[in-house]
Amino acid sequence: MLPKNEEIKALFSLIDDPDEEVFSTIANRLLDYGTPIIPDLEHLWENTLDEATLERIEKMIYKLRLKDIQQQLIDWAAMPKPSLFEGALILVKYQFPELALDPLRHQLEKIRRNIWLELNNYLTPLEQANVIRNILFSYYQIKGVEVNYENPEDFLVSSPLQSKPGNAFANSLIYAELCQQLEIHAEWINIPKQCILAYFSADWEPHEIVPNPQEFIQFYVEGTSGHPFSQKDMDQYFLRHNIEPKTIYYKRLSNQRVIRKMILELAKCFQSPTLQFKQDDLNELAKLLDQESK
Repeated sequence: MLPKNEEIKALFSLIDDPDEEVFSTIANRLLDYGTPIIPDLEHLWENTLDEATLERIEKMIYKLRLKDIQQQLIDWAAMPKPSLFEGALILVKYQFPELALDPLRHQLEKIRRNIWLELNNYLTPLEQANVIRNILFSYYQIKGVEVNYENPEDFLVSSPLQSKPGNAFANSLIYAELCQQLEIHAEWINIPKQCILAYFSADWEPHEIVPNPQEFIQFYVEGTSGHPFSQKDMDQYFLRHNIEPKTIYYKRLSNQRVIRKMILELAKCFQSPTLQFKQDDLNELAKLLDQESK
């Protein structure tokens, strides 16, 4: 058996083989090395002129990163209490593999600490919601934009945390994560075509099955801007859009289900023929969470 470096050199020398069957064998062997081989592939890419070979190298790098993302998602979902934010960072890494994640973690921690300093035990839930809204959207000037499937970056938490616009999905996730860290009873619920957080009363038990969970909801928050609204407003939304209100809409979404929902929404951004492979791969990633999200 050849030493590792010698085998890699031998495999690299055959990447431009015109026989697709030979290349498939080469590619599969290189993929077995996992993500540590990516710098070698990138160096090879920088020193390659042939367009077809460049495309082959790019596809291999993408497949290696995708395989790594798949494993990260499986490991994340299997945790006893998976962090909503860390799940969202896996999506960021899918779209921007070179982006450093620690600055995003540090920015979220700064926001959490500023909110925590403004909270006290005497605030009502509505007052707590106003503190979060003022710090997120006024002090840090996080901007909310309409959902636009031509802008995949708007779906990622990296966008609002980098002082760029975020849509309802990105902003709601940051809001929900902050509430989880601060032990505030605001949870993402399953309202159709909306990103809504519900503030539950103190006597609500998240893992207890109740016939009418909406009876424990004090008010709602719209994730794009953090504005609160009432049950009457929610009823009007259902009426206006001809949606039959169902109890299931008021159930708390697990963190796995929230991330699954975000993956499926992000997938809708890649509908052009040249990017269809991304949509297919993201839909497959969402399937990894099917079991955990039930």
